Amino acid sequence: MAYRLIALDDAIVFPTVTATLPIDVGTEERVFLIPRRDGEYGRVGVVAEVIETGLSRRGKPVATVVGLHRGLAGAAHGGDGDDNLRVEVQEIRDGHPDDDQTRELAREYRAVVEEILELRGDDGRIAAFLRSVEEPGALADTSGLSPDISFEGKLRLLETIDVSERLRIAVELQRERLAELQVRSKIRDDVESGAQKQQREYFLRKQMESIRKELGEDEGDLIDEYERKIAEAEMPEAVAEQAEKELRRLERQGEQSPEASMIRSYLDWLIAVPWAKRSEERLDPVHTREVLDADHAGLEDVKRRITEFIAVRKLRQEREITDDSRAGGAILTLVGPPGTGKTSIGESIARALGREFVRISLGGVHDEAEIRGHRRTYIGALPGRIVRALRDAGTINPVILLDEVDKVGADWRGDPSAALLEVLDPAQNDTFRDHYLDVEVDLSEVVFIATANLADRIPAPLLDRMEIISFDGYTTEEKLAIARGYLLPRQLKRNGLAPEEVKVSDEILRAVVSEYTRESGVRQLEREIGKLLRGAATKIAAGEADGTVVPDTGALREALGRQRFFQESVERTAIPGVSTGLAVTGTGGDILFIEATAMDGDKGLVLTGQLGDVMKESARIALSHVRAHREELGIDAERFNREFHLHVPAGAIPKDGPSAGTAMTTALVSLLTGRPVKHTVGMTGEVTLQGRVLPIGGLKQKVLAAHAAGLTEVILPERNRGDLDEVPEEVREQMTFHPVMSIGEVLGLALEPAEKRHEVAAA
Repeated sequence: MAYRLIALDDAIVFPTVTATLPIDVGTEERVFLIPRRDGEYGRVGVVAEVIETGLSRRGKPVATVVGLHRGLAGAAHGGDGDDNLRVEVQEIRDGHPDDDQTRELAREYRAVVEEILELRGDDGRIAAFLRSVEEPGALADTSGLSPDISFEGKLRLLETIDVSERLRIAVELQRERLAELQVRSKIRDDVESGAQKQQREYFLRKQMESIRKELGEDEGDLIDEYERKIAEAEMPEAVAEQAEKELRRLERQGEQSPEASMIRSYLDWLIAVPWAKRSEERLDPVHTREVLDADHAGLEDVKRRITEFIAVRKLRQEREITDDSRAGGAILTLVGPPGTGKTSIGESIARALGREFVRISLGGVHDEAEIRGHRRTYIGALPGRIVRALRDAGTINPVILLDEVDKVGADWRGDPSAALLEVLDPAQNDTFRDHYLDVEVDLSEVVFIATANLADRIPAPLLDRMEIISFDGYTTEEKLAIARGYLLPRQLKRNGLAPEEVKVSDEILRAVVSEYTRESGVRQLEREIGKLLRGAATKIAAGEADGTVVPDTGALREALGRQRFFQESVERTAIPGVSTGLAVTGTGGDILFIEATAMDGDKGLVLTGQLGDVMKESARIALSHVRAHREELGIDAERFNREFHLHVPAGAIPKDGPSAGTAMTTALVSLLTGRPVKHTVGMTGEVTLQGRVLPIGGLKQKVLAAHAAGLTEVILPERNRGDLDEVPEEVREQMTFHPVMSIGEVLGLALEPAEKRHEVAAA
């Protein structure tokens, strides 16, 4: 059916409603009334019957219409002009739902409206009219007569075709009116009961404002600025309430209050936390591996584990796998000697993820407040380092590197490692509470990465929340690749040199690696390269260089001094009683020369070299085993009627651990049999009184140290055979490994043949 379209600006006529409107309907008996606001037409209109037409006092046409039913506007076609537009209308008539839900909604609607009428003081006529309406649809449409319901609310009612849904919306709108009227009534009662008090406070506040303006202390701008910042920070509800509470305190107390600066500092910190700012995370294992390969040479097992970590996070996110306990996360802990790239790996992880990176150094931290923050009751209180890291990152989901976590101390000020338990535990850190802020901070989106030199120095409860990734150091070839690809270009730039001005050959770099450094990492190597390049820079700056500077061995010695490290195993083990052991220190793997000698005396066994208790026990076990098996070893009983001295050089360095057992036993047998130890052999393993060789830890670092020292054979416990898979392939190809079960096998492999026997001094 086609009707003339009449647009009503900011007005709505509902079915069954009679209204007189300033509209020109011409000679039409029925028209289609549709609401319009800001030039936009509604979706649903009302078919209305024209009852009467006429002119207003000002001569404008008016018409009295009554709404019949709803209709959906369809295709439109013009008449005599734009004011005579006609549209096809799909007429919609309300049904007569008689289900329980509709009846219950109708009862609730009547009850709510009657309560509103009671608050308004209705004389009963409107309530009687409401009771006369029986159809549910018409009942819901009576809300359109309410002057308190907004245009948007009435439009929502008009466009709801389903009667039950329309009744539900009507109940919702009337409940909002009722709540507003109840609040107004309560406020009116409170105002009437406390008018005198409010009036007095009003005058006092006005006087205070006048005084502050005279003194130039108007605080209105400050309060408005904080309100704006709090709104922009998008804080969680509880945090926003705390901020508003403190802001009201500041407003009441004034700028001259002694607490004003403390309140402002507190508000500044609440605003500084990036509550709603996040970096867009990139979870791409292929991209992650590309970033790690571009930033670091070697470390294949480390790169593989980090790539696996990213891949698991990607699958969990894509498949929406969640853990109700939040305990599904892993705190990666990079453990290894200094200079192996632990911190830079953390930076690479952040770059691969597309997140901000913040480093927190925990070395030497003794105060728990450094982690949790100081309580605001103290002068100069500040939030802890975790909250400060979030501020520095500017996002709520950065990568935070907890550097040197094994060097956290504890004293009377508290135990920072205990505070770290909450920070690093995925089951708890979503409700981390800083003492200064005293509100909950969600750390569950932060990727925490920890670094340490030694895992055994990390407290056990903290270690339980970590996944260890070992950095065991670099081979000579890897160091050479790192020096060529990373360290040399960086030092050229730092020393103001262009790449074409200085050319350093691989032979010179290899000499720097083997003769001037003996470390698991590359930190000292970079310093030595810097020294070499500074010598070249001096020549270029002084105008003494002719073309490209190519340092040779002479320039190397001039810049770096005499050679510091030698392949001395041949000289040290040339006489009986000296063996080469392998050890792990805080700076990586190293070799130890175990020296044994015999002399007249009755002290039994003398130990020197600043040995720990465990290492002393290993020496006593070694001597006891040799005495017990002297016949098998071909040693005369008279040789034990002397005093034995066992020494481990570098006496200023403390040493401990059981893995020197095989080297100590071998040194004693070499001394007593006169058979030197092979200079190409290094050994590691714990020895029992029965002569069994037990497994040890840190095999990879020990093998790398042996390789760097020029050894070609390593004797190791049989149960450590599987650990050889972690040794780089290039090192495995250049060395020979002998897994053994007993000390007898060790002696057979380590000692020179009997024909090379030497006479023992003082035999």
